[in-house]
Amino acid sequence: MLNIHKLCAGYGKVQVLHEVSMDVAKGQVVTLIGSNGAGKTTTMRAVSGMIRPSAGQISLNGRRIDALESHHIARLGLAHSPEGRRVFATMSVADNLVLGAFPRLTGSRPKGDVKADLERAMELFPRLKERRNQLAGTLSGGEQQMLAMARAVMLNPEVVLLDEPSMGLAPILVEEVFRIIERLKAQGVTMLLVEQFAAAALAVADYGYVLENGRIAVHGPAHKLRDDPAVKAAYLGGAH
Repeated sequence: MLNIHKLCAGYGKVQVLHEVSMDVAKGQVVTLIGSNGAGKTTTMRAVSGMIRPSAGQISLNGRRIDALESHHIARLGLAHSPEGRRVFATMSVADNLVLGAFPRLTGSRPKGDVKADLERAMELFPRLKERRNQLAGTLSGGEQQMLAMARAVMLNPEVVLLDEPSMGLAPILVEEVFRIIERLKAQGVTMLLVEQFAAAALAVADYGYVLENGRIAVHGPAHKLRDDPAVKAAYLGGAH
C-alpha cells in the first residue's frame, strides 16, 4: 500500500531524516512515535509532497510518488490531515468537507456518491453535523481537528496521514479523537498516525515505528512495542 524506503529529507542544508524505511499495509493503522524534533512531521510532509525528499523512494500502491507535487499525490489517493489543522476559516463546515472531495468532483479520483459520503462524515463526527453551516474559523480547536480529519476522509483515500490529531486538545476531546480513529479503523481505513500520546497511539495501531534523531530506532507489532522496556521508559511513562 504505502512503502517508504531509505527516505532522506530536511529543510535547506539541514537534513532531518536519515534513510527512514516504513511500510503501511492495506487496512492497517501504523503509528510513528518519537520525541519532539525527531522528524515525525517531516516524514509526513515528505510523504504527502509538502517537501521534496533528497533521497530514497516513496510508493503508493506500487507507484512512486516521491517526485510528485502534493495535488498529484492526493489524486492518487493519499490524504493528509496536517499538524495545526489548516481548515478554511472563512468557509462553512460543509464546504470544507466538500473541498476534501474536490479530486472526486473533478474526475481525477473515482467520484462515487459524494453527497452520501458527506452525510456519513457528519454521522461519524456528530459535532460537525451540528455545526455544518457554521464558519470553520469559529469552531473550537477540537472541532477544527475533527473537521481536518473528516475532510481527509472525504477524499475516499487509499491512505490517510494523521499528524498529531490530539495536539492541544483537552483530555475528553483526545478520547473522542481516538474513538473516531477506532471507528475509521473498523471501516477498513488505512492510516499512518503520528501522535504525541504514544500509549494511546500504540493501543489503536497494528504496527509501530520509533523515530529517534531522524532514524528508525525500533519497530514491530504495536503490542510488542507497548511491552518493550526501552520504549516504555522513553515514551510511555507520562503518556495517556
